[in-house]
Amino acid sequence: MSRFFHGIILMALLLMNVGCAHNYYNVPRESYEKKVRVLGVAPFFVDGDSDVRPPEREAVIALINDLNRKNEAELVARLKDTGVYLAVRMPDAQADQLFSSLFFRRERRSDAGVLYNKYFFKQDAVKEFIVKNNLDAVMLVTVSGLTRTDKLYSSNYLAYLESDCNYLIMTAQIMDADGNVLWEYPNFQDRLRPLKPLLNLQYADFDEADANVTDKVDLKFKTLPGITRAFEKPASYALLKNGKISRLYNAQFDEMVSLLEPEFKFPWEKEDKGGQPGPEPRQATSAAPSPAPKAVAVEPAKSEPAATAVTTDPPPLSPGEIKTDTLK
Repeated sequence: MSRFFHGIILMALLLMNVGCAHNYYNVPRESYEKKVRVLGVAPFFVDGDSDVRPPEREAVIALINDLNRKNEAELVARLKDTGVYLAVRMPDAQADQLFSSLFFRRERRSDAGVLYNKYFFKQDAVKEFIVKNNLDAVMLVTVSGLTRTDKLYSSNYLAYLESDCNYLIMTAQIMDADGNVLWEYPNFQDRLRPLKPLLNLQYADFDEADANVTDKVDLKFKTLPGITRAFEKPASYALLKNGKISRLYNAQFDEMVSLLEPEFKFPWEKEDKGGQPGPEPRQATSAAPSPAPKAVAVEPAKSEPAATAVTTDPPPLSPGEIKTDTLK
């Protein structure tokens, strides 16, 4: 019986810890929810000047632009479904023109051992966009290319290749008219959450190495038709009523919305708000990955020199700080 009560106490403590750690804002959650009642979601951006390396680079960028238009409405629908906002809408704008007018600079960052591209936007341009569309804040979502060192496993997980791999990643931030970054993804206040890439653009050809009886494994880029098919595979479910959503975008939206949903509270902690029940937290849809078996490292095959890496940017700015003296 004592073990039973110990188990209940342990579960309660774990739930309390989950609630306390569920804060991915740069301002207090209560302040954010009072300030941001009408949220705008800008048309998703594609940073064509970022580290996108496939041979069919321009075609891949055009494909992502098209996929953004097909999937971005789903994020708006899910943000509405959280019940946090009075309204969530996507203003009418051309994504490429809007990105060009808002973009200030990109910075390759390494936080908590995770590499990603952090974006800085022009304060005056962001304020103009927010005021023009009668918003309290705007969410800016950017798809970009990034190269990082990673392990690619064979299909049986008995061997792996450690090499520099080219990825597409998705990042986002919510900004107010004063240029303050109220929320961002990724946010490493909780260092246990990794940044899941949108898509790995490369693969290790273990089958070719095995056929040639060699330990040298080639790292190859996926073809444009292969990338297209990967994105076109639908998620197992979709909240959007007027169409399907890509499973790759679905995974990104699941992660982002989980960090914007109302914080879990025990029944006795919930405040009485005129008899209206608060929205229930969404259940996680993805299971935790099982640990990979012990694998044997293989020697990467010699390849052509990789494209020039992104140059080191100036020291990072603090949240909300926008440096404008270098703008032309």
